Amino acid sequence: MQPLADSCETCTPDMDVMRSGHAACPGCGQAISMRLVLRAIGAKAIVVTIPSCVSVIAGPFPHSVANLPYYHAAFEVAAPSAAGISNALKIQGKQDISVLAFAGDGGTFDIGLQSLSGAADRNEDFIYVCYDNEGYMNTGIQVSSATPTHAWTGTTPTGNTRRKKQIMEIMAAHRIPYAATASIGFPEDLMQKIQKARDIRGTRFIHLLSPCNTGWKIPENMAPKVSTLAVETNIFPLYEITDGLHYRINYMSKGLPVEEYLSVQGRYANLTPEQIKSIQAETDRAWQDLKQKSGGQSLPAS
Repeated sequence: MQPLADSCETCTPDMDVMRSGHAACPGCGQAISMRLVLRAIGAKAIVVTIPSCVSVIAGPFPHSVANLPYYHAAFEVAAPSAAGISNALKIQGKQDISVLAFAGDGGTFDIGLQSLSGAADRNEDFIYVCYDNEGYMNTGIQVSSATPTHAWTGTTPTGNTRRKKQIMEIMAAHRIPYAATASIGFPEDLMQKIQKARDIRGTRFIHLLSPCNTGWKIPENMAPKVSTLAVETNIFPLYEITDGLHYRINYMSKGLPVEEYLSVQGRYANLTPEQIKSIQAETDRAWQDLKQKSGGQSLPAS
């Protein structure tokens, strides 16, 4: 895969700012995501988190695994809390400290969407990372507006009847400087996007697919593989949007059938052939739409 930048100076394992001993489930995709994001951003950062798996994984003071300041805010205010800290740092003349807001899909797609929209409208200066595990996982695996169609959750036992909210299009409509998708199946791409976002001013949004082994009903060693399949089947393409207008695909997938992604997850065990065809058709339509928006601006597959 062709890199987004010439170097990734803080992406080496010996510079981890996330210590061992986190409180996540074994093999948790979100814990892997957090480690990669924090490795890329470096130690000169302040993190805002909200009630979610993110805050559980980090753990409480003085036993937090994050070796940097970690501010726990209310569920619906990750974005404005990060904006407040960012503005306070500027008043103090501290321009070299990154501010990150960490939230799950529940705190982004649903409960925190209003305040995120307000902060993005003002182009507040912070990086917002949405760890999307496609449901309310740490409270019992309930459906969220990030849950895909036909997926099982505790509150949709026969499959979700709604479509997944298009959060990247919502953020693009705010015309923020930078928005990008990322996956732990492509760690270099993820870390380089975090570093690219770090060097931009204004609101930056990273939509990061983070599998939940329990909620997705996959073995504890499968999160990276499932994340890779999400990209290779075009279920979750890797791309970036600058200024809400300019789309660029970062990886041209292998175009595998969506069934290869769906079949390894227990949450899709009851899919019918007709439903699989429907998911394939919707995925193909969305992929063609993305290619059209990118206008040929893409990087070749490795």
